[in-house]
Amino acid sequence: MKKLIIPFLVILLGTTSCEKFLDINQDPNAPSGENVTSDLVFAAAEMNLASSYGNFLRILGGYYSQQYAHSFGTSNYLDYSKFIISATRSSGTYTQLTSRVLNNLEIIREQATSTEDWGTYLAATTLRVFTLQALVDAYGETPYTEALDISNTTPHYDEGATVYAGILAELNDALSKATPASTVAANFLFGTPTAAEWIPFANSLKLKLLMRVSKVQDVKAELDQLVVENNFATEDVAWDDIWTDENGKASPFYQEEFATYFGSTQINVIANLALMQTMLASDDGRVSAFFEENESNEYKGGVSGTNFSTSSTYQSTYFSRPVAAYDMPVYLITVAETEFFLAEYHARYGSSTDAEAHYIAAIEASFNSAGATGAAAVYTDEYPWDQDNYEKVIGIQKWIALSGVNNFEAWCELRRLKYPDFGAVTGAQIYNVSTDDFKPELYVPGTLYTPIAFNEQLGAGKVLQRLRYAESSVSRNPNAPATQPDSKPIFWAE
Repeated sequence: MKKLIIPFLVILLGTTSCEKFLDINQDPNAPSGENVTSDLVFAAAEMNLASSYGNFLRILGGYYSQQYAHSFGTSNYLDYSKFIISATRSSGTYTQLTSRVLNNLEIIREQATSTEDWGTYLAATTLRVFTLQALVDAYGETPYTEALDISNTTPHYDEGATVYAGILAELNDALSKATPASTVAANFLFGTPTAAEWIPFANSLKLKLLMRVSKVQDVKAELDQLVVENNFATEDVAWDDIWTDENGKASPFYQEEFATYFGSTQINVIANLALMQTMLASDDGRVSAFFEENESNEYKGGVSGTNFSTSSTYQSTYFSRPVAAYDMPVYLITVAETEFFLAEYHARYGSSTDAEAHYIAAIEASFNSAGATGAAAVYTDEYPWDQDNYEKVIGIQKWIALSGVNNFEAWCELRRLKYPDFGAVTGAQIYNVSTDDFKPELYVPGTLYTPIAFNEQLGAGKVLQRLRYAESSVSRNPNAPATQPDSKPIFWAE
């Protein structure tokens, strides 16, 4: 899809925050007078969402789904590598998503309602639904029914199921009001003035929401209608063609982990043995699209639960790093994701033939997005369709496909589908920290393993199920719920 660079990009991305990415010169929570235009506020909301979703949530999702491991020596994300999270770790991101994204989007929705600008209303509602879905999928519970009152600093938290029901209703309402010809405020995502691309995006998002709850709620009727309509995005939905190789204007994951705008940068994120060995075992052509070769021109992955700090051999140049560039897209939803959801829908409610067709289409779409070849070998030889074990084959292939584009969603689907599952070998067996003995051959492709050092509250052989409620939200809020166990699933994974 062609993007138009909006003239005020420099205004939005001209300075950087302490997290090395985005800061808005105009206070996005208190715009005034003639500055209150949907064009300006929409762009601010978009870039704050891109910053949080494309950086913080991508990184922690990669560690919690064992797509990423931690590099030699540094410790910035070592807690993630152990499946640990503290209440302070996500505070900045939570504030950004609520104060700078949701509040700005509500300003737009109110303006659009007053002028019956239903295309802009749909666009703002779609991003609002996307953001609230991410908050539920991360925390389990989040303020919703009381969240729109900015003056209320002590909102009650709503159950995740309540939020999902509410945002699905919001999305349906917005879709019912817009047509493809409806005008939309200036935006980075599509860069076009109508709702023609926003409607399929909203439908793809609706499919994701419905499929995510489909194992715990009866949403078959809604899914049936949506699938029959078949009006989903036919291209990956992402912020691309808007980033430049400058401080504060580069794609957020690159800016955080790879850019040298501030001088040298620490190397934190490397490939995880689990993902790397799984892809290499099936000669997966996406390896080179998702990861760089190491100094020996090989693909190597590290082990969760260590940073190899005492190793004389397994230092940072031994392992493969993710492929990253200043202009890399920030993906919201891909064609491959939609096809995987459709494969699951047909496997559960329809025919195995249709399910297999969408499964193949999903893998082909992932390879196409990556610019890789060899998709047929994956779905024909290595991971052929298996109706009796459809959640397993979908789960593993979705885990691989999302590893290069959307690690947060990989963590979500891993918790929901329960695949890949834990194997018998542990991280401590794969790598002995004391002796520096590394035995990657013990790993069984298509499985997870308990990190070497791991979250004792969570326990061995378990994926972290949720983030701790953000300290910025609960510290002065007597209506915040008590901290939930790290092992308590989000409602859709129960």
